[in-house]
Formats: sequence, structure tokens, C-alpha cells
Amino acid sequence: MNTDTHFYEPSKGHGLPHDPFNAIVGPRPIGWISSQNAQGGLNLAPYSFFNAFNYTPPLIGFSSIGEKDSLRNIRQTREFCWNLATRPVAEQMNLSCAAVPPEVNEFELTGLTPVASHCIAVPRVLESPVSFECRLTQIVQLQGVDGVPVPTWLVLGEVVGVHIAQRLLKDGIYDTASSETILRGGGPADYFIVTKDNLFKMFRPR
Repeated sequence: MNTDTHFYEPSKGHGLPHDPFNAIVGPRPIGWISSQNAQGGLNLAPYSFFNAFNYTPPLIGFSSIGEKDSLRNIRQTREFCWNLATRPVAEQMNLSCAAVPPEVNEFELTGLTPVASHCIAVPRVLESPVSFECRLTQIVQLQGVDGVPVPTWLVLGEVVGVHIAQRLLKDGIYDTASSETILRGGGPADYFIVTKDNLFKMFRPR
């Protein structure tokens, strides 16, 4: 066995103080999802398994480990909104993941402002500089290599409306570094922030 490499089979345990999987696949953008149920009750929750998957049409998705309020709401209404998590609202984002009953409105819990979307009924977060209005395309229950379903659902949606704060558009180009986007890292509490100091450019070969 190569002593320079730590090897493990996940099914047998990693043998470390904290599971390294999330830290290796990261830092990851945060799926800060606003949704509402059929009666109009609001929910706001962050998901660390989130990303974009297609250009045309633009598709994004997040993974719900367990049947949480967001998943139940989106099943009912077939709509949701993704809100960019940034450093100025990091504490509210973190508070929105509190384990509270379904009837608790996380907008009220966190002191954030729900504001009407243009294309869907679900509100976006006013304090977030970027929001995607989405309509549900698929809900896929994940499964292991043995074909046995696991209690995790991938929620995919088509982006039908985009809100971008004007200050983040520099000569018409979105300025990622100015957004102060936060990303989920490894460990029980690690996050990272996108800054201009971390920027480097590399063009694709022709």
C-alpha cells in the first residue's frame, strides 16, 4: 500500500475525523432556494449540493437529502427561485438552514425581504444581488450502483427569469469577483469567498 496516499472505500468508512468527500468536491456554490407551498406558505433554505448543468435552455439543480420542505413545495407548485449567497447575507443564509417546522417562514426568521418575481409566483430574496426564477423540469430520486434508491432527490429546473444587480455588470459583463459570492468548503463550518485576488485568466485553445 502506498503510504503517501490515504485510500479508503466509502462503504467501509473513511477513517478520518471528518468525511473528506465534501471538501474535495468543493468549494461548491450554494443553492439558496426560495419556494412556497400550494397555500402560499414561504420557505427559504440553502443546499450545498447545487450547480448549473446546461446552457440552452439554462438548467440548474440542487439535491435534497431527505424529503425537505423545499422538495415538497416544488412538487406542489413546480416553481422555485435560486438566490445568490454572498458575504453580506452569509449569516442570514446560515440561519435559514435551521431545523424549524414547515409553518415557519424563513424570510421572517432571517429578517430577509421577499420580493415578487416576474415570471413565477415564488418570491426572490431582495437582499441577494442575483436571482434565477425557475420552473421545475425533473425530480430524480438517486440510487446507488446496486440500483437501490436512496432518500435523496435531484431537483432540476429551467431558468425562466434572471435578476442581476446593475453594479455587478461592468461594461455589460458580469463581474463575479465583485459579487462577494460565498462557497461551501469542507469540514463542519468551512466557507470561501470569491475575490479579485484569486482571479486568473486562461483561454481555451483554438
